[in-house]
Amino acid sequence: MLLGCIGDDFTGSSDLGNTLARAGMRVVQYSGTPSAPADPSVEAGIVALKSRTLPVADAVRLSLEALDWLRAQGCRQFLFKYCSTFDSTPQGNIGPVAEALADALGADRVIFCPAFPATGRTIFQGHLFVGDRLLSESGMQDHPLTPMRDPDLRRWLGHQTREGVGHIPAATVWQGPNAVRAALAAQEHRFVVTDAIRDEDLVTLGKAVADQALLTGGSGIALGLPGNFRAQGLLSAEGPRWRGQPGPVAALSGSCSRATRGQVARHIADGNPAMEIDPEAVMAGTMTPRDAAPWALSQGGLPLVYSSADPDAVRAVQARHGTEAVAARLDAFFAETACLLVAGGVTRLITAGGETSGAVVEGLSVASLEIGPEIDPGVPAIRAGEALVLALKSGNFGAEDFFAKAAERLGR
Repeated sequence: MLLGCIGDDFTGSSDLGNTLARAGMRVVQYSGTPSAPADPSVEAGIVALKSRTLPVADAVRLSLEALDWLRAQGCRQFLFKYCSTFDSTPQGNIGPVAEALADALGADRVIFCPAFPATGRTIFQGHLFVGDRLLSESGMQDHPLTPMRDPDLRRWLGHQTREGVGHIPAATVWQGPNAVRAALAAQEHRFVVTDAIRDEDLVTLGKAVADQALLTGGSGIALGLPGNFRAQGLLSAEGPRWRGQPGPVAALSGSCSRATRGQVARHIADGNPAMEIDPEAVMAGTMTPRDAAPWALSQGGLPLVYSSADPDAVRAVQARHGTEAVAARLDAFFAETACLLVAGGVTRLITAGGETSGAVVEGLSVASLEIGPEIDPGVPAIRAGEALVLALKSGNFGAEDFFAKAAERLGR
């Protein structure tokens, strides 16, 4: 294993796997830290944790356990992957986890770059944009768990860490890898936010940090990394392999993002079967997976079970029952529904939302995921078993027709 990656959620980890697989690396995503060595053919290993919204101490502990395992596989470089919208709170978890990893690796300079231009995430003057809007005006300010109300990554990261936070502007990045290396070496602070507005900028940054033990960012920061290993003659010429899976398909959505709500609306408008899950009914126990799964299994086409409510409606339920209680109950609902669907014969399963996807993968007890071809930017097809393939979509990703597109791509 050449590159060791630690992801703070499951959809983000598969997004990273997609970036690396497209560049020709053999990638396997692990559901939590494995207890056995990796297959020798794996070139990039991604330990996917459900740590984004855990208490800081738990997130740090799990991340260090993942690092220990990856180091034991012989990795030459390490990447801490978080969301391209820098999902976190003023308390963490991005800063504290990065500090712990940097300390363990003895890293004296660490870049932070969640940019992903293919999905509209860019960084300019240290500020994160989603499309033509600042992060704080993009809808992320309404996220139920990690509301992002400040687009200045330097300031937001500064709340989370005892380290000072530096900055490398786009003008320096455009001068090439050597200029970035020099700017990084001259930084006063250990942690450095880097601008990036084009894929070429991410490739430049990847080349510039080829000798750094640790880097952090969204999946886009990995664009330049496979080339570093290829230049050293370390990658297999064969690259990743893929085979689709025929059979019944179903979709589960627990995301409240604008993108996912648009995808749900399109799915319904196109005449596909859909069942809306009422969080109040789930909390009361009057709607259960044993209602949802049989309904989905009885449908033709692509049935969708969703709880992608308007943010105001979500906040109202959270106010009555508590944010963590509602999230835990919905995660458990979708995990059990997924298990019932697979037991009922579903071979292609699509999930929307990072927390939902993580709960589903854990519920299915999937230990490792083979990353396949891209469905939409940031979302790959994934083989989870001999007769099961998945699409794990971050809430903000995917075109309006994502559900239909994913079902088709998983089958071939």
